[in-house]
Amino acid sequence: MAATNGYCVTTNSISNGRNVNCQESHAYLHNESADEDHLKSKTGASDNNRTRKRKSKQAKKNQDSNLDGDVSGKSTNSANNCPKHGTHMPQGFWGRNLPGWCFEPEYFMKEKLEKRPHEIHQNADSLFSTSSGFTNYRGLLNLCLILLVLSNARLFLENIMKYGILIDPISWLHLFIKDPYNWPNIIVLLSTNVFILFAFAIEKLHARDILSERVGTVFKSLNIILLLVYPATVVYILHTSPVFSVNTLGCVTITFLKLISYHCVNRWCRESLKAQPRKTARSKTLTSEEEAAKQAKMVAANERLIGKQVSYPDNLNLKDMYYFMLAPTLCYELNFPRSARIRKRFLLKRIIEILFLWQLMLGLIQQWVIPTLNNAMQPLDQMNLFKVLERLLKLAVPNHFIWLIFFYWFFHSFLNALAEILRFGDRVFYHDWWNAETVSDFWKNWNIPVHRWASRHLYKPMLRQGFSKFTSSVVVFFVSAFFHEYLLSIPLRMFKVWAFTAMLGQIPLALMTGKYMDGKTGNIIVWLSLILGQPVAILAYVHDYYIINFGTLTNQTITIG
Repeated sequence: MAATNGYCVTTNSISNGRNVNCQESHAYLHNESADEDHLKSKTGASDNNRTRKRKSKQAKKNQDSNLDGDVSGKSTNSANNCPKHGTHMPQGFWGRNLPGWCFEPEYFMKEKLEKRPHEIHQNADSLFSTSSGFTNYRGLLNLCLILLVLSNARLFLENIMKYGILIDPISWLHLFIKDPYNWPNIIVLLSTNVFILFAFAIEKLHARDILSERVGTVFKSLNIILLLVYPATVVYILHTSPVFSVNTLGCVTITFLKLISYHCVNRWCRESLKAQPRKTARSKTLTSEEEAAKQAKMVAANERLIGKQVSYPDNLNLKDMYYFMLAPTLCYELNFPRSARIRKRFLLKRIIEILFLWQLMLGLIQQWVIPTLNNAMQPLDQMNLFKVLERLLKLAVPNHFIWLIFFYWFFHSFLNALAEILRFGDRVFYHDWWNAETVSDFWKNWNIPVHRWASRHLYKPMLRQGFSKFTSSVVVFFVSAFFHEYLLSIPLRMFKVWAFTAMLGQIPLALMTGKYMDGKTGNIIVWLSLILGQPVAILAYVHDYYIINFGTLTNQTITIG
């Protein structure tokens, strides 16, 4: 075995960039130490025999280390570091059922200690190798974006050539005006004020000790249950347009969640006041006039900086109640963070985005989604699986575009505009869900208001009651599944529980991505579930809606206006 240019060359120890086996580790490390001493002697470095013996002993201690180019000085157990039983072996299912070589780390070449004149070769990995450390793929990302734009531009031109211009913004307004049964949606939305005022009255009675907690809980429960049942009954009986009914029930659901948070926080305030020891008049201390004036100045300065802080029961007024009902949050607090002023230019940008993206979504639905669904009627009626799969993939592209636009429109443009008008300071409405490596991470990051509500009023209270994390998470998914089905089945007047089943299907998918998938694979699974899951649900609801209401899919078309 010979040393060349600062690293060991042998066909037995290194082959095609893979790790040597455990028996050859000692030879590699011994020669590596010798090569370093040899190079140091060439450059004039003086090392005595004692230093060389110390390095040799150190290398022997590390003879079973992983050959990843970074030889540690700490001694480790060879049973935990060889390629078959090393620390890189994953625990769990894959580690028990796959051979050790599947998990061997890539070999990292050792850098040369010096560069000789006129040399053009040195130890280096190819840029696409993970061991190269190269991460600047911006040009390839630009290429992918260009190809994505060109391919979808071709699809859009093909759609226009085949169907013509189908975009008609006036038809959506005509859809609402022509049907008198759409007007009850407005009445239902206005009637939610009755439930809001009733909840406010109950809290006022609690604050004055007129109503006990037990009786108040009964009234509050009846109030929020009726809030869900009454609008659903009106929508179901009058058979209002599903397009507007979904939005109406969505607003009702938001009010329902907000009232629960409002009642919970006020109850916590009452319990906190009862837990505090009552101070007698003698326990109060007198302060001098100078100290009182200083405290008054400090309070005034704090109020100018962060606003006047409200304490219970001073928060029980209609202004505070309706501010919370309009604020872009589902979790109630006595003192919300407030911005210093309304930024007019920022607000104008958000309003322009709201108007433009809203029309863009409606146009994409008319021009792209509805023709695709109409073309899917016959394959769905005949249950031609290959044609249904082709329509599914064709529907996935515009549907996902609309979903991404809706996310930006609602969570960024609309909620930021609303927060700016109300000077609501907390603008964290989403995290980087697009980087989610598990399904659980996606649901935690893509809708922060709902996640905060579920964590504060459902998940953590169940943990405090002794339930396990898994049970609490399953209950959260069940509640989410109920509201997804509530928003779809009632406006469509059919109960096929596709949305409910899809949400419950997130539980095993979350377990699979969290336990068996690594980062990149898990992120791919999350994106595939988003891209393909939604069009599957759309086709399922379209099929069942027309079968239930018309008995067949033959010669059926979807129209707007």
